[in-house]
Amino acid sequence: MSRLIVACVLSCLSLAAPLALGGTTRVDGVSPQSYYLALGDSVAYGFQPPKASAGLPPTAFSTGYVDVFAARLRKLAPTIRVVNYGCPGESTKTFIAGGCSGRGDVKGLHNDFQGAQLKAALAFLRTHSGQVSPITLTLWGNDLGDILDACKGKPSCVQRRAPRAIATGLSSILHQLRATAPKAKIVVTGTWNPNVTNLRQTDPFYRSLNATIARVAATANARFANTFAVFNPTGTLGREKARICTLTFACSKKYSGDPHPTDAGYRAMAGTVWAASGYTR
Repeated sequence: MSRLIVACVLSCLSLAAPLALGGTTRVDGVSPQSYYLALGDSVAYGFQPPKASAGLPPTAFSTGYVDVFAARLRKLAPTIRVVNYGCPGESTKTFIAGGCSGRGDVKGLHNDFQGAQLKAALAFLRTHSGQVSPITLTLWGNDLGDILDACKGKPSCVQRRAPRAIATGLSSILHQLRATAPKAKIVVTGTWNPNVTNLRQTDPFYRSLNATIARVAATANARFANTFAVFNPTGTLGREKARICTLTFACSKKYSGDPHPTDAGYRAMAGTVWAASGYTR
């Protein structure tokens, strides 16, 4: 989710009917194994604009939800190793076909790979069969940016195309991951709305997209981390705006509109992933 156009253009979206979140069929009783595989875009990478602007190395991006979640996993499995293929700019299309556009936005990836991220993930799962669990996946922001471009910012076009396009890509990815790692615990993270200037108008769209991702996760026997509920809580608009301003860079003077999480935001994400995982301690 490295493109600010998502926050800017969606200010013109009209209301879209929210969809109800469906239940998720879960793979229960799977304890953390030897490896935790993190997949997705800049959010999976742990991207933050101040660190990127400063030209810091990958090791400096160490406060992402993957890092916080991994720290909690180590209380259950002290020797678990993290493999993070998260690539800034990754969409469902590039995840499958290759060509992640944001490699140049950072000094390097946490764990580099050649070709498509999906191919790398499947190869890792095959090489370490039965040794990988959990797997987390975060993908939607850059798909939305691509659709905004293709629709030339027309709200009706975006509302019509985005859920189906994102669902199609995620479904293909998740079913291939599930087929290759049938017993792994897979957690898919949802959306949030960073558009603090137009929350009332744009919340229904993001809520609907969030529900779509939840349903796709369920079809692949994966768990769903409902980040929207944490980043965009119900109640007054003032409360919701305050939460977004705390959990993302959307209200930052220097990085205004940037949807990436702050440290507090990544901790909140990790909390939703932990809750969705079903691990207890």
